[in-house]
Amino acid sequence: MRIKGGIISIVIFTILLTPALAGIGNIFPDNEELQSKTISLTFDFSPPEIKEKDEYVAIDFEGSDNYLIKDGCPMIPYEIKVLKFPFGTKIEGIKFQTSEIKTMHLTKKVMPSPPSITSNMGTFKVETKEGEIYASNEPYPVNWISYHIGAGIDGRQHVVYLSIHVYPARYIPAENEIQYVDEINIDIYYSPPEKPLFTNEAYDLLIITPAEFRDDLQPLAEHKEQYGIKTIIVTLDEIYGGNYFPANGRDDAEKIKYFIKNAVEEWGVEYVLLVGGRNGGVKEEKWWVPVRYSYLDDGGEKKFISDLYFADIYKYENGDIVFEDWDSNENDVFGEWHMRGKDVLDLYPDVYVGRLACRNKAEVKIMVDKIITYETTAYGSDWFKRFVAVAGDTYPSEGDPYYEGEVATAEAFKYLDGFEATFLWTSTGNLTGSKDIINAVSQGCGFLYFSGHGNPMSWANHPPGDEETWIGIDVTSFYKFSNDGMYPICVIGGCHNNQFNVSILNLLKLRHLKEVYYKSEWTPECFGWWLARKIGGGSIATIANTGFGYGIPGENCLTGRGRYMEIHFFKSYAEGKEMLGEAHASDLIYYLNAFPPMVDRIDTKIVEQWVLLGDPSLKIGGYT
Repeated sequence: MRIKGGIISIVIFTILLTPALAGIGNIFPDNEELQSKTISLTFDFSPPEIKEKDEYVAIDFEGSDNYLIKDGCPMIPYEIKVLKFPFGTKIEGIKFQTSEIKTMHLTKKVMPSPPSITSNMGTFKVETKEGEIYASNEPYPVNWISYHIGAGIDGRQHVVYLSIHVYPARYIPAENEIQYVDEINIDIYYSPPEKPLFTNEAYDLLIITPAEFRDDLQPLAEHKEQYGIKTIIVTLDEIYGGNYFPANGRDDAEKIKYFIKNAVEEWGVEYVLLVGGRNGGVKEEKWWVPVRYSYLDDGGEKKFISDLYFADIYKYENGDIVFEDWDSNENDVFGEWHMRGKDVLDLYPDVYVGRLACRNKAEVKIMVDKIITYETTAYGSDWFKRFVAVAGDTYPSEGDPYYEGEVATAEAFKYLDGFEATFLWTSTGNLTGSKDIINAVSQGCGFLYFSGHGNPMSWANHPPGDEETWIGIDVTSFYKFSNDGMYPICVIGGCHNNQFNVSILNLLKLRHLKEVYYKSEWTPECFGWWLARKIGGGSIATIANTGFGYGIPGENCLTGRGRYMEIHFFKSYAEGKEMLGEAHASDLIYYLNAFPPMVDRIDTKIVEQWVLLGDPSLKIGGYT
């Protein structure tokens, strides 16, 4: 595929619908005449390749590596073009035109998307099914292009993202034929902002904490200042009391979010570190620093923690940038998506957010010491250039030669130029139990990547083809890690490894005791946070899911869902994003650009629950 673009001119245009031309489409507001700037793009495509896949066929185009993934729907290739505009830009309209539409009859149906399967520690069944769409006479997808707009952050700049998906082929299931084109031309009409927004640079890092932790965080603030990170510590009492900005919001979490918004606009804050985890409570949880639950029901759980709520400050609405409260239907249920209602969310992060889920002052001191040690000693060390990957056959099935976790970890390593890898894989016999993981990590490493299954207190994966056997590690073995001063950034593919609302107090929920025990929600602290706050070893930060993780089995395991998210963290780092929060946010943005928010609830959940338990202003690899 070839893309030509970048032609910008001042034009005045009138909306015209001209169906006589092949493949004409317009996406416009109601305005009849607008004065805008224009960007023109041309996409050229090679002829489609039809590949046999057992009882189905797959459509492929040269250079295409993205596919529409929706359970029960045909897999259709597409190209992504992402444009970034200054904050405050208004996208006035998009016009596209295709070349002559050609048709091709197929001998077999187009392969359906493989099912999304949770990565919990339970049994599963891989079964690909055709959905109702296979009886349709309408083309899929409906149009030759689709797009979505988000307000987010890119490096140090706030931008408007325009992600365009271009489909060189569409499938008519009932006719078993495809329509395809050689070329698609797109014109994008936009109005830039009258003046730059958010130009203040008073602070880089905002630390939000209860007053009890403030003194113990002061050494961290002083350390950050020494390396040019202008830092301010603000307590919850100061936020709720309106010491710096007026206290707005329906509850404490929203007051914090409004404070972050003011800090971005008035101080130029880029990084936000929330310091505080659960602080007891049985019938009702208590928190040192509040959390926000997303009420997205995926069929397995009705809610889960999402710190993305605190990062997603703005949304693009009718051409304007407005506050994103995660409650578009205004019923005080945040991130809602179930039978009773659905909130339409932006989800693009506007600030880099991480959390130290500390439950006491001792854990605060541990993390402050680990962060300072890491940033002052990691640079130039041999141990940092090591990559430890722990994986196996995530979704074993008969005749399937793809070991999804191992495929994912091998792909991630391709982005780590200059690193050496230790692959602990079940297929090679290098992963036989927790001792293999402990021995490898205790030698020190810059990145630690688990790809498999999880719960709040453990992680594991399967030997090839063996769904009965589990090989992994749980929190009871963490005391054996001895990588003092050689801490990796840990990325975990699996369910609930960062579910940091767990507590041994959950054993007092007698009416739900069986569920609490089965889900391992009685562990004193979750896997990801326990690993990060461990004394004398463990990780410096952990990125993992707070709810059910999802993956795709078989050869398409890298095309979407959880493995896609995991791998793009490493791609973000390879592109030069050396601050941890920026690499984490870039990972989210990659996913949002490829899988638009609010279209599929599983894609939406994957982004919302991908939480960073660590310092977002951490310099990956340390300072010189």
